[in-house]
Parts: sequence; structure tokens; C-alpha cells
Amino acid sequence: MTRITIALASVCAISLLIGTASSETTLDSTISAGNWLTRGLEEISTERMMADIRELSGPAFSGRQTGTDDDQKSAAFVADRFSALRLHRSTAAPPANQTNPLPQREWKQTLSVIAKTIQPDPLIQIEDHSPLRSGSDFLPILDSPSADINATIVFVGYGISDPAQGIDDYAGLDVRNKIVLFLRGKPEPYKGAVAQADKVRIAKEKGAVAYLTATGPVLSPYELRRGVTGTPTAIYDTSPPLPGAWISTAIAESIVAQAPAGKGRLRDIQEAITRTNTSRSFATEVTARLTWTTTSSTGTLFNIASIIRGYSPRTQDTVIIGAHRDHFGLQGGRLFAGADDNASGTAVMLEVARILASAPAAPKRSILLLSFSGEEQGLLGSRHYVSQPIVPLASTVGMINIDHAGVGNGRLTVGVTGMEKTVASTAGETAGLSDKLDLYGFFPGGDHVPFKEAGVPTVTVVSGGVHPHFHQPTDTADTIDPEILKSVARYVLALAWQLANTP
Repeated sequence: MTRITIALASVCAISLLIGTASSETTLDSTISAGNWLTRGLEEISTERMMADIRELSGPAFSGRQTGTDDDQKSAAFVADRFSALRLHRSTAAPPANQTNPLPQREWKQTLSVIAKTIQPDPLIQIEDHSPLRSGSDFLPILDSPSADINATIVFVGYGISDPAQGIDDYAGLDVRNKIVLFLRGKPEPYKGAVAQADKVRIAKEKGAVAYLTATGPVLSPYELRRGVTGTPTAIYDTSPPLPGAWISTAIAESIVAQAPAGKGRLRDIQEAITRTNTSRSFATEVTARLTWTTTSSTGTLFNIASIIRGYSPRTQDTVIIGAHRDHFGLQGGRLFAGADDNASGTAVMLEVARILASAPAAPKRSILLLSFSGEEQGLLGSRHYVSQPIVPLASTVGMINIDHAGVGNGRLTVGVTGMEKTVASTAGETAGLSDKLDLYGFFPGGDHVPFKEAGVPTVTVVSGGVHPHFHQPTDTADTIDPEILKSVARYVLALAWQLANTP
């Protein structure tokens, strides 16, 4: 995982001025803001967005891992696109009774980070089993330290140790110098909060030398809705350094099946944990060998920002449109292209920026465009921005986050915090998408979270339905649906213009 190594964070204002409005430019009285928005919605280009996705997810950017040269190249790609808007942006004039908009500016924010890469040909060998296939059977945790381990496996349920809540999956077990295997998530009856990092920390404290994690065969309603499968997916971890890997459900089932007689199938064990709210942990007597090499390099995280200045002279009020562009890069010899996650959101943001730059007049409030890096490594980029905002957070009237915008069932999942859902539904009506919106409250995970935690209203926009290539090497441009992209872009444009202009 990419980690902050020094509090070496700087905001560099690059004094690149963008088209100051001419005093001779006037707003065509035949074009109202509403009429322009109708035209702007129709001018959204799926071809442009698809071209951006193909480029960003192609070999030239090698998966855009934060802190690498490839991510720096993707930052330059976005910065160049923002700069190009200066050349094509009309010299927008405000209404006659308002002052001219301030110049548009461009910024970058930088943060020193460490990029970790799993080298090709990682190996997991389970006793009495052919070597596991990297990608389909297992994936090392992407910030896992190097491993050269041969030890027996202990199954520890969900890996929770919380006696106060009535569950301790380590009770009566000695896992010192062992590999622990735990299920992802938590059992339904457990009311406490537990993260992956908590489970790894507990395993390390108990003396485990490595861990394996897997999705159980019994899926929760949320997991079913999200299309979760038993295939291992790429993740970073923010826990204490401990070698670890995500294995497939099928491999986890085969390990449990080799356990001493009477322990049962993994499905039965998982159901019993849920039914009785008690632990079902045991030593399997199965040996595993984990071998891979992790390399580390110091690099730089880049957030790229550009702002379209609003015309109101009395306020700094600003609407943010954000999307992360980073993904996992080259890991274990496999390219994680990240087309849906999140070249798609980046492409939508760039297309919405192009349309906004063509408006015949500036919006009342400023619109700040933010391209984050470090999302996959614990929201590093968005957390850094919130710690050193370009626009005061108190003046940020809303943050729109776009993520996973190109795959699904054609519907839009919209999570709203800090504002009435009617704001989100009204934008859907304007965009002609009322029948495609599914409105929710807080949507967990994503670059909107630091803003929500800081008290900024947020709207998260995700294409609805199953994303079958989530965190997989198969997340490539050929899986993207252009019509879904178009719906997301229409919705984001309508919502941004609404937030930037309503009283």
C-alpha cells in the first residue's frame, strides 16, 4: 500500500490563468441558463469519454498506481486537458448586473508516498493441492511485505476477538507461528465494527506469521446486490505489516474440507456462526507455503485541480466535482487497467468540464474540478485535500464524487449526505433520468468520505448493478457501456449546474 512517509505535503499554486472575461463580451439574451443547460446535456460526447477511458486504461499508463511514474503521467494527462479548456473556453460573461468572473486557475497538490509492487510469479502451495493460480485462486494483499513462509493453517472464523460483544475467534487456540484463515466481513449478529485492518492487527498480536482471507459461500443481501463473487480481488491494507493474501472461496472450502473430521463444510460453519453467534475456530493441520517478493519505491502523489470561477463577488461558495484516477498498476505480473475503476469517473469529469467551459456565462458559484490519486490506498489524495483545501471547506457547498461510472444495469446509485434528497432527485428530472435513479443516504467508501467527515454535503454517483470486474485484471475498456457513461455525465452536469446556481 502507499503510505505517507513524511508530512511533506505541499499545495503548489501554478499561476496558469484561464481566459479572463472581456468587458465587451455579453450574454446572448436569447440563451438563458436553463436553455444552455438543455443544450449542454445534449452535447455530451460518449466518443470523447470512451477515448479517454481507452487511453487511461491502456498500456501507456500501466494501471496508474499511486506514487509511480505512470500515475504522474496520468496526472499530466488530466492537467493538460484542464489546460486545453483555456483555449476553447468562451470568454464567459456574467449577467449584466454582476461583475466579471475571476480568472480560472490550475493547481496541483503533492504528497510523498511509498509505492509497493508485488513482483511476478507469487506462489501459494497448499499441502496435497496443485500450486494455486495467481489471479483466479489467490492474490497477495498489494502492500503485503515479502513472504517466504511454510506453516500450518488455523481457521479463525471471521477473525474477530471481542469478548465484550460475546465473540472471540481466537479463544483456546494457539496461532503462534501459524497462518490464520478468516472470512471477510462479519457475522450478521455481531453488532460491533470490525475492519480488515483490525483483523490483521489481532492476528499479528496473537503471533500469526501470515494470514489468508476469503469471501464465505453465504453472501449477505448487500453482497448479493453488489455482485460479490468468490474470486479474490486486489486490495491494499492499512494494518500492521503481515504477509497476507486473498484466496478464492473454493480454495478456502478445500482447506476446511481437509480439517479433522467433524468440523463440517465451510458453508455449514458459516451458517452456524450466524445462527448461534458463537465461534467455530479450529486448527486444520493443513500446511501452506507462501512465497512472493514485494519491492518499495518512494514517489509522489498528485492531486490535480482546476476551477471555473463563479461570478458572485460576495462569496467563495464552491461546488466540487471529484473523481480518482489511480488504480493498482502492475502487480504479480498482471496489469490492473482500472477502466471502470476509475478511468470512467475521470472521463466523465473531463467531459463535464468541457461542457461547463463552453457555457455562455459563468455560474454563480465556482466549480472546482478535482482529480485525486491515492483512493485505493485509503483515500490518501482526498484526505490530503481536506487537510489543505484550495477553497475553505466552510465555503464548499457540495462535493460530487464520481466512481465506477461505466458498468452495470443502466441505473444510477446516488448516495446523499448533508442535503435533502430532493436536490438529487431534481437534478435527475433535469437530466431526464428520474426513472433511473436509486437514491440512498451515506454510501460507504470513496473520496467523498473525508468531505462528509468534515461536514461538507456530498453526493456520490456510481453506476448501479453488478460490477463483475471490480478490482480484477479484467477491468478493461471493452467492458464499458457508453450509454451508462452518458447517463452519469448528464446527471453530474445537471447536478453541478443546479448546485452552482440555485439560491
